[in-house]
Formats: sequence, C-alpha cells, structure tokens
Amino acid sequence: MTDTSTPESSVSESSSSEAASTATSTDASAGASTEAATGASTEASTAEETKTSETVASDGDLFRQSEIAADYIEGLLDILDYDGDIDELVSAGRPMVEVVGGRLQPLVGQRGATLEALQELTRLAIFRATGSPSRLLLDIGGYRASRRKELAAVARNAVEKVKEHGDPVRLEPMSAFERKCVHDVVNAISGVQSESEGVEPSRRIVVRVAD
Repeated sequence: MTDTSTPESSVSESSSSEAASTATSTDASAGASTEAATGASTEASTAEETKTSETVASDGDLFRQSEIAADYIEGLLDILDYDGDIDELVSAGRPMVEVVGGRLQPLVGQRGATLEALQELTRLAIFRATGSPSRLLLDIGGYRASRRKELAAVARNAVEKVKEHGDPVRLEPMSAFERKCVHDVVNAISGVQSESEGVEPSRRIVVRVAD
C-alpha cells in the first residue's frame, strides 16, 4: 500500500511524527517497562504467543485495556486535531480499538508502519496503567481488514507455487501482524506449512511442503 504524497498529508504525517515523538519522550522514563511492553510486537506476541496471557486475563480485564487504549488514542487525535470515531471491544481473547474517519491515512503510514508504532505506544500506555503487557490490536481506517485480504491472496499464491513446483517460497519481509495473517491462511491448507525466518525488521515467512 502506497501513501498519497500531497501537501496536506505531508503536514499531517509531520504532525503525527511529532505527536508520537512527544509520547515516546514522555514514556522514556519507563525504562525497562518500555522493553517489556513493546516486546509484544515480536513474533512471540502474535503467531507464536503462549496461551498463558489469554487465560489469565478476564474479559473484564481485556475490556478495561481497550478502554485505556481508546482514551490514549483519543488524546493523540486531539493533539493532531484529527476527527475519528473510536470503538473499543474484545475479540478472539484480545483487546481491540478501531478508529474510523476521514483523513486518517497519515496515522497508518506506508504499509502500516505508523500504525504499528502507534499500537506499541498504546500498549505501553496500557502497561503503565495496569502493570501488565497487552496484546492490544489497533486498527485505523480499516487498514488491517483490507491488508488481511491482500495477504490472504499472497499466501494462497505462495501455496499454489509450492504445490506446483515443490520448492519453498520465501515471501518479502513482513511485520508480526502480516506474518500472522499469512500463517493463518497457510496453516488451514493441507500439504503445506509455513515458518518464519530471519530477524526484525527483515523477518519473513517461508512456505514449503509439509513434512
């Protein structure tokens, strides 16, 4: 997905970077807490997370996390003077916040890079408020839903190539969210398997014939 480079979006992205920078600076005093909270962005917190955090947190705890996240995002939108409707919910055992509205593309960024950064800042806000790491999923402007469809097509295409030629197919580097989307599709198809290799930010998925 490519950002539209207009004067307005350029100014907006600059404002968004300043807001994220301000939030990061404010949170810098959290020290080791920052590492614990932002560590949720790795593969272990998505496709390969343990079930422990899912079973320990009650629905009430998860919804409280989504409320904290919604308040944090609302504050950022106020700083940036952006309008957006914010919904907080719990889905599939994890807290979620969805932001819908116009002129939100700068908060998504190229291939969701800004969105991922805002998600980590929001997880940190939850960590500071509750003392527990969060698996919060933040979506802005429906980006994740549309990206999930694109990645499903990429995954199916890779599976077809593997089944036709028998050789492993290495996909381009992806974020943890994107890798999980691909894993979910490949794992639902018999005869093939997927695994991640490499280190961030060059971690990628390899699709191969199942052992």
